[in-house]
Amino acid sequence: MNNEVIITCAVTGAADSADKHPGLPITPKQVAEAAIEAAKAGAAVAHCHVRDPETGKAARDPALFAEVVERIRDSDTDVVINLTAGMGGDWMVDPQNPTQPAPGTDLIPPLERLAHVEALLPDICSLDCGTLNFGDGNSVYVSTPDMLRTMAARVKELGVKPELEVFDTGHLWFAKQMIKEGLILDPPLFQICLGIPWGAPATTLNMKAMADMMPEGAQWAGFGISRMQMPMVAQAVLLGGHVRVGLEDNLYLERGVLATNGQLVEKAVKIVELMGAKVVGPDEAREKLKLRPRN
Repeated sequence: MNNEVIITCAVTGAADSADKHPGLPITPKQVAEAAIEAAKAGAAVAHCHVRDPETGKAARDPALFAEVVERIRDSDTDVVINLTAGMGGDWMVDPQNPTQPAPGTDLIPPLERLAHVEALLPDICSLDCGTLNFGDGNSVYVSTPDMLRTMAARVKELGVKPELEVFDTGHLWFAKQMIKEGLILDPPLFQICLGIPWGAPATTLNMKAMADMMPEGAQWAGFGISRMQMPMVAQAVLLGGHVRVGLEDNLYLERGVLATNGQLVEKAVKIVELMGAKVVGPDEAREKLKLRPRN
């Protein structure tokens, strides 16, 4: 069991969910305010995507990320900033002509996916460690071994901690290979992502299998989506990990009741503390994860 738990809040995500929750953070101001709200509720880390302020759709404009980061850094609330680097990997397969991208494709070279990380130097950025059939259709998330090696090498040069997001055991296997190749500095940081179709389901056995695969000295967190969010909070702590909650992964506080990010963090804090563990703040998280010192 982990007795000192880092809570990450993933405040908005990239899913096409703006019409499902009227309070979902959309604009950079709303995303920053959600990160600050989560921090005040007990999250040490805020994981941030950005969205098009006009449409609510997922975006990757560095200017949007810059506004989010500036607003968080200018606030009086300390939180570790974790920016996604997963945008730009979407390939929509045209079933009539699979060699050509279908509408919705957004596939760019690996270093372009890091443009905002280069400019802003967050504490952490995510690396999605493998290709995945994403959802129940013709969408594929593309993240090849060579793409990941290129991104990991650049992130290492920048001094940003990569969060190695693993959606199945093969992703974790390859992340460990990058560690062996010297592309990831100690301690490596993993995020076990469960329940996303068609990665690993959110079950005790799957989280334990992936936790058992962790390299010695690794820090790891885990989450489940939708109704499995809070059960996986408890499961991750029991298995020795940290936790993640937030509206990226689950929109509801309980059945039929839409949540805020702050409420989800508060619920996770309560679970952690009822288990007899302590929720740590951003300074302790920085020390555990060996993050680059703040300027």
